[in-house]
Amino acid sequence: MTAYTLGEAGALALARIGRRAGAVRDAGPRAVLPGSREAGTFEHEFYANPAKGETDQLLRVARRALDAGRGLRRIARRGERALTASERTVAALTEGAVRVLEELLALARVNQGRVYPSYDHLARVTGLGRATVARGLRVLEEVGFLLRQRRFVRRAGGGSVEGERGVGHAGPRIAQTSNAYRMTLPRAVLAHLPRWMRPAPLPEDLIQHQRERDDEQAAMRRTLTCRELALATLDGPLGAMLAKLGAAIDARDEGAASPGTRVSR
Repeated sequence: MTAYTLGEAGALALARIGRRAGAVRDAGPRAVLPGSREAGTFEHEFYANPAKGETDQLLRVARRALDAGRGLRRIARRGERALTASERTVAALTEGAVRVLEELLALARVNQGRVYPSYDHLARVTGLGRATVARGLRVLEEVGFLLRQRRFVRRAGGGSVEGERGVGHAGPRIAQTSNAYRMTLPRAVLAHLPRWMRPAPLPEDLIQHQRERDDEQAAMRRTLTCRELALATLDGPLGAMLAKLGAAIDARDEGAASPGTRVSR
């Protein structure tokens, strides 16, 4: 099955359902950052338990990439040639970013891949400033060592909420919480690694088989109703909410359709 980030999966469901229901209006002042997902509703699919030795190998790759980046920066400073896009990506890697990655990998190793430290925790254990940690995380994400998912939590409370856009609607308060992180091997660094550190390429027949499976999955998703798509895409409270909305849209479409006519999705 094709792998999607939670943001991509949510966007897919919302786009499909949104086309049937019309635009979703803003419910009030934004309390969380864009792209945030509710903590506890997606982590079981987002996190990946690293295999034995995987975190150590990834840290070695990052350190090799850091060395390669230093060499590339020297080439650029001397004006020997212009760096390629891939080389510029590797050259952006910093010692601070690799130190932050080292701590994230240590957390992944001891917590079976469940990594969600705060900026303050990372600053404390790495000895770096909070701003340096933030820059390091951004660099790791840009290079491809890191997948980051913003999260929010619901807190008890009610009544009106006053924000920059005025007074919002009554209901439970939501607030930003620590991000979820998953480490990956970036394609940009592979060309700068010694041959023995590069992963073996996939056989061509396996690649073709994966493409065929992706096409089948895409065709299957196009046949789903709005409710079915929501249930297949997300779980937790957000999935239930989308499924309920999708069911109402499906019922409306079925009532509007002529007898014996299937509504195109």
